[in-house]
Amino acid sequence: MREIKILAPCGILGYGFPKQSFMNGIAEKPDAIVVDAGSTDAGPHKLGKGVAIVSDEASRRDLELIITEAAKAGIPAIVGSAGGAGGRVHVERTLHIISSIIKEHHLENLKTAVIWADIPKEFIWQKMKAGKVEQLGNLVKELTKERLENSSGVVAQMGHEPVVKALREGAKLIICGRAYDPSPFAAVAEYYGLPLEYGYHAGKILECAALCAVPGTTKDCMMGTIREDGFIIKPLSDDRKCTSLSVAAHTFYEKEHPYLLHGPGVVMNLKECRFEQYDDRSVMVTGSRIEKAPKYQVKLEGAVQVAYRTFVIAGVRDPIMLSMLEEVEQQVEQQTKEYYEDIDQGRYEIHFLNYGINGVMGDAEPLSEEKGHEAGVVFEVIADTQELANMICSTLRSTFLHYGYPGRKSTAGNLAFPFAPSDIPFGPVYEFSVYHLMEIAGEEIEQLFPIEYPEWSSVPY
Repeated sequence: MREIKILAPCGILGYGFPKQSFMNGIAEKPDAIVVDAGSTDAGPHKLGKGVAIVSDEASRRDLELIITEAAKAGIPAIVGSAGGAGGRVHVERTLHIISSIIKEHHLENLKTAVIWADIPKEFIWQKMKAGKVEQLGNLVKELTKERLENSSGVVAQMGHEPVVKALREGAKLIICGRAYDPSPFAAVAEYYGLPLEYGYHAGKILECAALCAVPGTTKDCMMGTIREDGFIIKPLSDDRKCTSLSVAAHTFYEKEHPYLLHGPGVVMNLKECRFEQYDDRSVMVTGSRIEKAPKYQVKLEGAVQVAYRTFVIAGVRDPIMLSMLEEVEQQVEQQTKEYYEDIDQGRYEIHFLNYGINGVMGDAEPLSEEKGHEAGVVFEVIADTQELANMICSTLRSTFLHYGYPGRKSTAGNLAFPFAPSDIPFGPVYEFSVYHLMEIAGEEIEQLFPIEYPEWSSVPY
């Protein structure tokens, strides 16, 4: 029976992985190496500011082994959502890192494809006027032309089609801008003529690497074997194993529906899937289905700067203060606002997070009556300038530090600061301005996700 093997080194490029696990995978002669480099799961900041999820050096450590071993084996290496958010600045940073690896290892002849995912704002605006753009839930404000223009950039999640095209044109190193996480894995299956449904489902699992293993982690390597009748998931470290339960459980990861998963132009239907132990460390999955979506839509992501932030981390241990912490915070906030009554309160916001007292789930916390002996308090000021955020936060902190709450037995020391200085200017704050689905025609895929083939001997990176 025909089969291909895909080596997935880690959950996000730069997270790191054991070299031994990776070389175990190389010894099994995989047909491709595919690694996801991130997403906007952590929010809009990386996309808005144009920064990476991991450091350049961390990315380089992973990329060097991936690129050199793939080149030795003559197999393609594919990076999805390069740089984390997959915008042009993120892709270019990744190319700069790769350039040094190419030159150091004399791989200038390695055919490389770069697939861009930056969508022109004018194209989006024309689609909006045609009623082809719809908002995803209530996560963002209404998208206007002005808000679109103020976005730092907009990317779209590409499907498998551009990656398949690059593979068919002989690319051995493919760097993708923003990609639907399973797409590069699915593209390998499609390229080798194996079922797309198994490529997408395997990709959904492999993009997180060994997170579906026991013990789970994103920092270890996995092998996916895609066949005509299903696919097999296997860890490449002797310290881990996959069980039918662990792999099935990971299928529910990041999904709003128990068995339907929407992607660019496709809908995965996993209702009839079976997860069966293949051997003592591997699991075989069968029954995955894929359906053509009623209309081909790509997810758009864009961010806009809305403010600046300054925050403080502090500890509280006085049981009297803990018993009335939220009331104290309300009074501290009120006193701060009264002190700055000449400043329009629309220019800033004050927020408190009390870890140990509903700091994680807030009002949804089911164990809200359980109290500990201490709490970590994070309070922040978000304002329209960094200077204003700094000023308001300084007053908020000093008021909180010395506030005379009922029953207090001393005259100061309400807060314990783990860092000096206590006030941390964070810088720009972003929010998603674009978090929408855009309908496109099949012939527009190539236009929106153009492919370039840089010549390493002359590229400026």
